[in-house]
Amino acid sequence: MDIQRFKKQIQFIVEIDRVKHILRQTRLFDSSRHENDAEHAWHLGLMAMVLAEYSSAPVDLCRVIRMVLIHDIVEIDAGDTFLYSEDRESASEREEKAAQRIFGLLPPDQADEFYQLWREFEERQTADAKFAGALDRLEPVMQNYHNQGYAWNRHKVKSSQVIAKNGYIREGSEDLWDYAYRLIRECVEKGWIDRYE
Repeated sequence: MDIQRFKKQIQFIVEIDRVKHILRQTRLFDSSRHENDAEHAWHLGLMAMVLAEYSSAPVDLCRVIRMVLIHDIVEIDAGDTFLYSEDRESASEREEKAAQRIFGLLPPDQADEFYQLWREFEERQTADAKFAGALDRLEPVMQNYHNQGYAWNRHKVKSSQVIAKNGYIREGSEDLWDYAYRLIRECVEKGWIDRYE
């Protein structure tokens, strides 16, 4: 065993435990409390396993799962930036710095592997990244549907913003976009969104 390598890996594992404390703007499906980043990543991993057949292009399911498991680790340093926040523009710079530090705790080969996988997710150019990104956007739409637009209303988000910000779900899956769009329209019809001028 390479003791120095092992120590770096353990240090990383201890550090990423902090992701369990990063609360998201969305609430659980039952609306009982806010979701944390670790729960979000776990949920996306299972969604990938269940919904892979709806990807618009063939994907490497293992890579998709790996992407969704690590995609929000950077929020340990950068914090959770709400999708509709005006602060969204500066988030990428904070997240890049966080990725360098956090993945840099690993041995160099793993640090590079994790960083490249995270970059791929962020850039959304490959089929794997497009599908992973679609799942990342679908889950909060579903959560808002199940808790009557909680996060959208709390932040006075309009349905037009929701459609604009989540439209790229279709890049990963036309079927999942059709489903998300139906949920958004139903939220409008039920008066759960667009309550504010």
